[in-house]
Amino acid sequence: MMNHIKKVLLLAPHTDDAELGCGGTMAKFLEHGIEVHVAAFSTARASLPDGSDPDLLKNEFISAMDFFEIPREQLRIYDYEVRKLNYSRQEVLEELVKLRQEIAPDMVLVPSGSDLHQDHQVLYAEGLRAFKEITVWGYELPWNHISFSAQAFVTLEERHIQKKWDALLHYKSQFVKQRQYFTEEFIRGLATVRGTQVRAPFAEAYEVIRTRW
Repeated sequence: MMNHIKKVLLLAPHTDDAELGCGGTMAKFLEHGIEVHVAAFSTARASLPDGSDPDLLKNEFISAMDFFEIPREQLRIYDYEVRKLNYSRQEVLEELVKLRQEIAPDMVLVPSGSDLHQDHQVLYAEGLRAFKEITVWGYELPWNHISFSAQAFVTLEERHIQKKWDALLHYKSQFVKQRQYFTEEFIRGLATVRGTQVRAPFAEAYEVIRTRW
């Protein structure tokens, strides 16, 4: 069913959302020769500790994408203010329309519609508005959900989940905050649960928003 997918665009409200929600899938897509584009809409400067390099998260994002060997020209990094994407909805939509025209993706991955984070809700709504004619799946970030409807699973092997974790290691700034979901135990645990649901070693789960085949 996925053989027609040649180009994927992954929309991340903030740097690190792509890897957290879809890192294993990214590794598998790249392994299969699928062209992966990633757009991060906020580098979350306001969330950094005082005195930090304002480009810290941007540089960590680029480092993680380099680790995946995604060419720089397939990355888009915007600098919208964290937690305030709703102030710039029209500008975000216009950027998404540009991405649709420039990339012409076969599939778009967005935050799930059940994601409660305000920036994620904006990118979900505007992403669906911009790409409603093609396949759109919503990725899982459990710490932002009350519930999540898992309708599609991308099965993963050890090498894919290891690649995901190794990419996340590039976000040294996030380890300082000691968030529970930024641990290898959590990453592997969630992937194991999702894999168990479809009799695979690991998996990442998705909400199917739109499918064109």
